[in-house]
Amino acid sequence: MSTWLDPVRRALAADVSSVRFFFRDDDAGWEDDQLYRLLDVVACFHVPIALAAIPTAIGARLAAELRTLLTRGTPMVSAHQHGFAHVNHEPTGRRCEFGASRPRDVQRQDLANGRERLQQALGLTLPPIFTPPWNRCTRDTGECLAGLGFEVLSRDVTAEPFGIASLHELPVCLDWSGRRGARLGAARWGETIARAIVPGAAIGVMLHHAEMSPDDRRMVGELVQVIVERSHAVVHMHDLATARTTRT
Repeated sequence: MSTWLDPVRRALAADVSSVRFFFRDDDAGWEDDQLYRLLDVVACFHVPIALAAIPTAIGARLAAELRTLLTRGTPMVSAHQHGFAHVNHEPTGRRCEFGASRPRDVQRQDLANGRERLQQALGLTLPPIFTPPWNRCTRDTGECLAGLGFEVLSRDVTAEPFGIASLHELPVCLDWSGRRGARLGAARWGETIARAIVPGAAIGVMLHHAEMSPDDRRMVGELVQVIVERSHAVVHMHDLATARTTRT
């Protein structure tokens, strides 16, 4: 029984018809079998999921699987760029691939090369979305992204927006595997999700398939089922960013 979702059910029963959800799963390229298990869960409900894919980590088997999923008539799976190699370049402090210690031109080269490498592996042009590893990057990164034609930057909701006119920011606000995520326990996690449900909200749920247990995947399925049963939308990230930009 999914009683842990009762607070979510009550929140969705209120007048929040404008609420939209999106699911972003990070680190595609690592732990492929775990990724396939998560995709199986989401496919049961025919809702979109955005894969943040590491350009240097996508192997031949995963690339073939993703090409099939991405080119279906109405694809529910999308993929976008997640850094370059997902490695830390900061000598001290928090981990970051696109941090303050890296010159702007070096960052730009990794961004461009990563996009080219990922698109060649998957065989198609990808949505112009960038998710930085560890949800961290610098303003230099944002300006490089805008210059390269990226339209959406997705980090954690706690990150200070850069305010770059041509780069829409679409943060995640619920980190499934984080310290304030499902490890709090099902009941407290359900309450946390419910508090995010407010009118007009774009509720981004960040997943890390490599860290998810069978119980986590079951709970994701239960959450998606509750959202769908109450006629609330789970949307593609780029569609949501486009819609929000049009309204502003």
